[in-house]
Parts: sequence; C-alpha cells; structure tokens
Amino acid sequence: MPKTRAERLISNAEGMDAVVIANDGEPFLDSTFWYLTEQNSGTFEGSFAIVKSDGSMDVLVSILEEEGAREGAGNICVYHDRAEREAFIKEALRGCTKVGFNVNSATYAAVEYVKKVAEGIEVVNAGKAISATVSVKDEKEIAATREACRISSIVAGEIPDMLSEGVSEKEVAARMDARQPHHMPCDYRLKKGDTALFDFGTKYDRYCSDMTRTVFLGRPPEILERAYEVVLEAQQAGIAEYRDGANASAADIAAREIIDGSEFKGKFIHTFGHGIGMDVHQDISIYSKSEQVLRAGNVVSAEPGIYIPGVGGIRIEDTCLITEDGCEVLTSFDHSFTVV
Repeated sequence: MPKTRAERLISNAEGMDAVVIANDGEPFLDSTFWYLTEQNSGTFEGSFAIVKSDGSMDVLVSILEEEGAREGAGNICVYHDRAEREAFIKEALRGCTKVGFNVNSATYAAVEYVKKVAEGIEVVNAGKAISATVSVKDEKEIAATREACRISSIVAGEIPDMLSEGVSEKEVAARMDARQPHHMPCDYRLKKGDTALFDFGTKYDRYCSDMTRTVFLGRPPEILERAYEVVLEAQQAGIAEYRDGANASAADIAAREIIDGSEFKGKFIHTFGHGIGMDVHQDISIYSKSEQVLRAGNVVSAEPGIYIPGVGGIRIEDTCLITEDGCEVLTSFDHSFTVV
C-alpha cells in the first residue's frame, strides 16, 4: 500500500520525533501545509500540521476552517481559542525531543511559540526532509501539473497573435492573464525587430507550470537567429540527460557545452533548471556543480538561454517530468524560430 504524504515525510526526517508545519499567516503561508493536508482551498492562518513518528498527522485548525479541513487528510483538531490550540500542540508533541521545522518558511515567532508550549523540545531543521518528500510527485500531483502545463501551452500557442507593432508589454501581459516571474511588464511598446520573451506559468489545483517562449516582431538581427538555434540545441541536449538516477548536474553540463562551444561562449548566465511543484521554484537545482540526483516523479524546468548585451536575449523553457527511463516534456509549443 502506498505511503501517505505524512508517512513519506517522517521516513525522510531521520532522527526527528515529529515535524511541525506552522501556517503563521500572510505572507508566511507554507505550501507544505497544503501538500500534507491535500487541501485546495482556504487560508488556514494560525493552523498547524504535526506529523508524528508513526506517520499519523494532527491538523490543528480554528473553528472557521473546520468544514474545509475535514475534506482533507489528517486527524482534524478544531480549536476555539488559543488555549485549546496550545493544548492540542502539547498533546501532539508529548514525549518528543527532536522536532523538525521548515526553517525555510517558519517564522521565528512560530518556532518560539511551539517551543514555549511544548516545553523542552530541540528544534531541528527539517528543510532537507521536506524537499526530498515534496520533490517526488504522486499521481494526483502529476495530474494537476499536467493540467497547469496544458493551460500554459494553449496560451503559448496564442502568443504570436498577441503581438503587433506598438503594443505594450503591459497590454500583452493583461491579455495573457499570467504571471511573468522574472520580469515585470512595463510601458515599453514593441517595434519591428524586437525580441519578445515570455516567461509565464499557470497554477492548477495549487500546482505550477513554468515555460518561456521567445518570438520576434519582424526579422531580428541575424545573430539572434543563430543564438536561437543554439539555445534550442542546448535545451534538447540537456533534456536528453533527464532520467531517474541521473546527476542533476548532467543536463546543465550538456547544455553549457553546446553554448560554450559556439560563438556565444559565456552568454549562458543562469542555471539550466529548477524543481517545480506548489511553488514555481522548488529545491532541485539543475546546475553544473549540483550534487543532487534526479528521481522519477521529479518535475523540473529545462531553460537554457543566451543573452547578448545591447542586442537581446533568447530563452526556451519547458516543464519536464522525470521518468524511470527518461523524461516527459509536459508543456508543448512550436519550438521553431517564429517571426510575427
């Protein structure tokens, strides 16, 4: 029988008696809480998910969140006031010594609060255990990611129709109704020969897609045509290295060899990829010195680029699912050189 998400987490949390996920409130909401509880709505501010050594999980929520909480996973503990919440925390952590926290998102105040309530616990960094758990997606997560990628791919196919001379970045961004995570659109208006780089994504059932497409309004300088073909070749070389058990560094090295073996040596100035999940950037780093190993169920980006100061930049990005014998590219778009 497949393990629950809580069971998977505690099995990765070596030496810990429990793991506490504190949803302290905006802006300190931890996606790990929704991962463990499998909730797809609600805010759950002031809630806690406490995973115990036997793999069971207590989910502490206020009376306002009770109805939604009972739709998800875990033993639901409904509190009416602060005293009731503290009683639940104390009981859940009774007998625990080493208690893990997600130090990448938990606030100092939340950790100190649990320490005071539980009395005598030792705080342990559960960040690596959480990353190892959430990075391997189950079928439900993969299905949500596929749908996010499907929606983004439809939007990507419409990009050429959104471009015309004089249109502003803000106008195009509004039409896409999507987030561009590396660039805030401005009032700049496109002119003939401009490069239009779209870095965007979709969230479906809390799961993200991430993709980048580069198209051109009118014929660009010839050097950008050459750069585009090199980037496309580099992406294909990197994706060919994606498989279960592969070193996470291999894809970046393969792509960088293509780019640095061309006239564009040194123009690939970021990493080849990163993990994707409920957060658009998760802790899988696809770069030349990474010591991580890819596993079937990882979802990662593949995004090499070439950037030429004073001329323009090219990036092509897809969302990929690591499989036992390779990878599946989840986003789809015509990768050919496109001039509008």
